[in-house]
Amino acid sequence: MDILHPKGWAPAIGYANGIAVSGGKLVFIAGQVGWDAEQKFHSEALAPQFEQALKNVLAVLAEAGGKPEHICRITAFCCDKPAYLAARKDLGRVWKDLMGKHFPCMSMIFVSDLLDSPGKIELEATAVVP
Repeated sequence: MDILHPKGWAPAIGYANGIAVSGGKLVFIAGQVGWDAEQKFHSEALAPQFEQALKNVLAVLAEAGGKPEHICRITAFCCDKPAYLAARKDLGRVWKDLMGKHFPCMSMIFVSDLLDSPGKIELEATAVVP
């Protein structure tokens, strides 16, 4: 996995501009929300939902034999921008605990709502498992 960062660009903080991968098994992970294995939310707060959604992404990835460092791309859909901005420090802690210092390509998209209520954030991912 090669991190792509054009010369002269300011450093990407918390994400990669691009990743090139050759070989391996492609794994596409559907949008995961912050509920448990029984599809129950335990919090309406953004940070705990983000943590559970990321754990869910990693659980699906593990089914394919993958690890966090195999994730190439994550797209986040969030329906509460003020809550996201207020929770950035907590989200960073969750990221470090679950993903370490691996920062794939990421996009954050703010949406009006999610299908699963009271979901505040949904994560989908693409990985390449060697």
